[in-house]
Amino acid sequence: MQREQLADFLRRRRESVRPAEVGIAAGPRRRATGLRREEVAMLAGMSVDYVVRLEQGRSSRPSTQLLAALARALCLTDDERDHLFRLAGHRPAPGEGVARLARAGLLRLLDLLPATPAMVISDLGEVLAQNAMSRVLAGEQTGFTGDDRYLAHRWFTRSDQRDGHPPQEQVRHSRQLVAELRAVAGRRAGGTRWSTDSSHG
Repeated sequence: MQREQLADFLRRRRESVRPAEVGIAAGPRRRATGLRREEVAMLAGMSVDYVVRLEQGRSSRPSTQLLAALARALCLTDDERDHLFRLAGHRPAPGEGVARLARAGLLRLLDLLPATPAMVISDLGEVLAQNAMSRVLAGEQTGFTGDDRYLAHRWFTRSDQRDGHPPQEQVRHSRQLVAELRAVAGRRAGGTRWSTDSSHG
């Protein structure tokens, strides 16, 4: 982990993001053109103290989940996201384009629904973000890797995903998942990402 370089990169990126880019009103009395640390913490779903320690080079090694949240909050490009992962001592996650990332403004909207469980889910069934109430009810859903990232894959390959559902509900839900995947296949016909995923069966 390259703490000093990571700290410098995070500071520079935070200062370069305009509040409007992430759905935050700048306000007439705002002096800084970039984001405040408090705003980055809110958008990334982490404590302000941890953001401060990251920017001061005093933090422990951040997890890949925290890095992904920071990448979304700071509107990083795929190349910048990969650089962030390397600075933190992690191998970059496979690049999947902007469509896979939940926009920071949408993450902020999740935080504005504290009493309602809510998730951001891609068309392939990957949970990109969830709020605190969703984590309480469903557990952490954003830390899966490989094909397990996709709800349908877990449903059909892991019995623990189906155990809490009566048989008739399992059948209905299975058909619904297949129908949704077929619809995605139709929309993504010829797309590289779909072709890559479908090769796994």
